Amino acid sequence: MKKVLFATAFLTLCGVVFSADLIPLRDFFRNPEKAAFRLSPGGQYLAFLQPYENRLNIFVRPTAGGETVRVTGETDRDLAGYFWKGDDHLVYMKDFKGDENFHLVVVDRDGGNLRDLTPFDGVRASVIDDLTDNPGEMLIGLNKRNPQVFDVYRINVTSGEMKLVAENPGNIMGWVTDHEGRIRIAITSDGVNSSLLYRDTEDQPFKPLLTTTFKETLAPLFFTFDNKNIYALSNLNRDKTAVVEFDLGAVKEKKVIFQHPEVDVSNMSYSQKRKVLTAISWTTWKREYKILDPRFETIYTTLKQKLPGTDLAVSSTDLDETKFVVTAYSDRVPSRIYLYENENKKLTRLGDPYPWLDENKLAEMKPIQYQSRDGLTIHGYLTLPLGKEPANLPVVVNPHGGPWHRDSWGYNPEVQFLANRGYAVLQMNFRGSTGYGRSFWEASFKQWGKTMQDDITDGVKWLIGQGIADPKRIAIYGGSYGGYATLAGITFTPELYACAVDYVGVSNLFTFMKTIPPYWKPLLEMMYEMVGDPEKDKELMKSASPVFHVDKIRCPLFVAQGAKDPRVNIDESDQIVEALKKRGINVEYMVKENEGHGFRNEENRFDFYGAMEKFLARHLAPEK
Repeated sequence: MKKVLFATAFLTLCGVVFSADLIPLRDFFRNPEKAAFRLSPGGQYLAFLQPYENRLNIFVRPTAGGETVRVTGETDRDLAGYFWKGDDHLVYMKDFKGDENFHLVVVDRDGGNLRDLTPFDGVRASVIDDLTDNPGEMLIGLNKRNPQVFDVYRINVTSGEMKLVAENPGNIMGWVTDHEGRIRIAITSDGVNSSLLYRDTEDQPFKPLLTTTFKETLAPLFFTFDNKNIYALSNLNRDKTAVVEFDLGAVKEKKVIFQHPEVDVSNMSYSQKRKVLTAISWTTWKREYKILDPRFETIYTTLKQKLPGTDLAVSSTDLDETKFVVTAYSDRVPSRIYLYENENKKLTRLGDPYPWLDENKLAEMKPIQYQSRDGLTIHGYLTLPLGKEPANLPVVVNPHGGPWHRDSWGYNPEVQFLANRGYAVLQMNFRGSTGYGRSFWEASFKQWGKTMQDDITDGVKWLIGQGIADPKRIAIYGGSYGGYATLAGITFTPELYACAVDYVGVSNLFTFMKTIPPYWKPLLEMMYEMVGDPEKDKELMKSASPVFHVDKIRCPLFVAQGAKDPRVNIDESDQIVEALKKRGINVEYMVKENEGHGFRNEENRFDFYGAMEKFLARHLAPEK
């Protein structure tokens, strides 16, 4: 892969002379005008999300055009996701004030007969298989019998009748169905080791086939089309995850379908109708594809010709695969949504989720790389404010959440907002970030606040060394693990940062471990190996917990937290705020009572980013 470096000389040669127009804050963070278009299985209807009472709700119109009908009327929170169930029903997910105990709700296409399919307090529902070819039923997971584990039920979407089809003995973390909708594979965990269980038919007991450590990946994608073997993502005996065919009878990899020399393969797709493999995807600095199917390649090539200058994703299709919803996007284009009809090669624009944003007023996200102090190559992204010389700029360092996740190229409203306000934004995929292979991931184990944080620090110093960053005007901001990294940054390298914004971040590794959701507890031993054991690694965890080192913090801090957060309990934010106030340091603290792990409601986003804007302006002064 060709490495793209961001050099000051290049930026100077390509210097932009016009200043960026100030875009209203709400234009970045308001709900989209229309989004998430989905074709009905028969292709006659299009569903999409659109605001109603400032909340995203489902609307439906005929694909060929005609009257639009509002289907749902949720006013507390945006829908968390939805899909068609046959041509006559839609199913959506909702939680309550961010508690992530999602309910599945079904509604008729015309908005009538709305009913909660899982009306159980404190229970989380998930979809295991929507049974695309069966319009009346689907398979769902519920933890109503035991909060820590999910049993499988077959539910009738019309009557609401549920039948238990697989009871979880207590250690099953995932289920896999074949192309007939039968549960044939279960994945168990003892907290450290995972086992692949298999059965030929649903009336047989599961038998263990293969046991691996949590450091190894054999993740089933879907069954082969004869329902005998599985396609899976695997890093068995290799560093980078490949997509393979796994022989269930011989219990070994039958063949490698595709592997990339530098990064993990992330997915493989197939045609539901024709039962052929269509494409494999992976991410270097942006998403890339290997097309496997001639018919799909013709469609993809045609779309690339019709929509030049953007990347493409097919987000929905009808069962006959004659109509496709296509999303075109880039770092400066959130998305443009089209309907493509393959028979006549007709492309119709359905809408722009954010038509008020002008891509010419947004900034480019450029890939970067630098070396960590111990020799690892760290990849990331740098976004510079439009119309500013790339020298001596105020910077917002933005480590991602997870931490076992990664930043990718594309439109990011936070990044564009900050760049529009005059800040350079630095994002980095520090060790532990996914997609770069097993050894890079394992290098993060028990390194919260240690070498993981060093990778962030080294990125900041690299940016200073490039002459891009003003060393006196650097802020750090992140959410979830990024919030932890923010607190760790101002605690362990206080000389680097002028101010910080912690958004639903961890401050105390001990209390974080004690307050995780119940359905994470079967994986607690794995968390102990990856983060630290509160007993065996007591000193390590204490040394990495910012709340015990608040005496080192010397820059202004703004903290934001959802009161109902099930992942990072509000106690994490309360602790750091209280500890600093005891030292006489005033911390700006925003708590939203109707939010969880991140702010979903539009008005809360406006409040948070408005407060952040004022906070950064006070302490970084983007205009000198």
